[in-house]
Amino acid sequence: MLIPVVLAGGAGTRLWPLSRAALPKQFVSFPGRENTLFQQTLLRLGDRASAPIVVCNEQHRFLAAEQLRRADIADARILLEPAPRNTAPAAALAALEALETDTDAVLLVLPSDHAIGQAERLLAAIGDAGTFAEEGYLMTFGIVPDAPATGYGYLAAGAALEGEGTGRPSARSAARALDRFVEKPDAETAKAYVASGDYLWNSGMFLFKAATFLDELERHAPDIFAACRQAHEKIDRGADFSRYPGDAFANCPGLSIDYAVMEHTSRGAVVPLDAGWSDLGAWDAVWKHAERDDRGNSINGDVIARDLGGSHIEAGSRLVAALGLRDLLVIDTADALLVADRSKAQEVGEIVGELRRRARAEVEHHRLVKRPWGSYESLAAGPGFKVKHLIVNPGAALSLQKHMRRDEHWTVVRGRGVITRDAREFTLGVNESTMIPLGSKHRIRNEGDEPVEIIEVQLGDYLGEDDIVRYEDRYGRVGD
Repeated sequence: MLIPVVLAGGAGTRLWPLSRAALPKQFVSFPGRENTLFQQTLLRLGDRASAPIVVCNEQHRFLAAEQLRRADIADARILLEPAPRNTAPAAALAALEALETDTDAVLLVLPSDHAIGQAERLLAAIGDAGTFAEEGYLMTFGIVPDAPATGYGYLAAGAALEGEGTGRPSARSAARALDRFVEKPDAETAKAYVASGDYLWNSGMFLFKAATFLDELERHAPDIFAACRQAHEKIDRGADFSRYPGDAFANCPGLSIDYAVMEHTSRGAVVPLDAGWSDLGAWDAVWKHAERDDRGNSINGDVIARDLGGSHIEAGSRLVAALGLRDLLVIDTADALLVADRSKAQEVGEIVGELRRRARAEVEHHRLVKRPWGSYESLAAGPGFKVKHLIVNPGAALSLQKHMRRDEHWTVVRGRGVITRDAREFTLGVNESTMIPLGSKHRIRNEGDEPVEIIEVQLGDYLGEDDIVRYEDRYGRVGD
């Protein structure tokens, strides 16, 4: 049984300001794309695989669950990492989980944030690699380079694999032994790699039997194997998510599958893949992967452009007018604007680091913040006040909570909400208001068939999102 394992823990800092800590690039709806990268990762497999295993962190669990639901992907198992520890521990947790239901499980390990232009070629490569995975090889997929890029690691491919089976030479002709992994090279070295024809970009995608991977992990990285096995033995399987105790995982080394296993194993092999792949690691990759006009421009949103060349513009919240620009990135969102030379795209992460050092909220959230019950959008803020627009979905409810440093005033502008305020419960309709005093236990519940929309005015000496004490929560966030 082929089980997709989707690794959804990345941060995507180089795609700021569209990608944020609370909504990283794999869960973002890029302009012109019907589904997020996370959803595309699973949907392109069609009926070739069984229900997936998704590995993500606590912060993104509801994003993953909601996007699986919207993509009509049922029976997924969502594993919540107690701490980020890179891809080897994540794959090990997934392998241990897969073996609970299928001792012969074959895992297709996929990053959740890659774009594939020609899915049928990926499926063909998976078929080729699957033959060897069944025979005990640890397969990876090497991207056929179209340029001497210095932003990717490379794989050195060796001799063609013969395999143990017979009668299917055409399915085996592409697979090659995996000689070695190479870190990101300089420009001259990259040119030599591409010219040789024996080097491929490292895609970070793998195909192997769960039991084989764990055997090799125990052999080459026993400390990772031991930590993951200990964590799995203490797994807490809830109705929607599976969690691991943090203490069992605290000392697990953080290594990639490459470093922990693939660089040491004698079972490694690679299948070349030429399928319009991109890791969309930075805005220049988004530009390169996008449809461009005859002057090399990729433009999305409300844009007026004159004398523009080689540029990528995303107008997310307002009109953007561009005149006489060359090779620029202009990324507009409701609360932040990035303007950068396209050649500096890899350095956007440094901007995010500076914002983090300044404790800027734009690192964490967009102005519109998704929550399991709906969403809120910050409309205005100043000394001692903040105004938000809350949307509570039908059948949803906020947690029963209180704040220690602020009062709140609620006015309903759409629908009817059931309000809990200490011992009292009452209903508010359109143009009706109530006050929630500091320290009062309160909740909004939507028992109707349409969203409830509320304008919330906060007043206090501290208005941070961490000023919250939860008592009851249908989404399991008490203690978060």
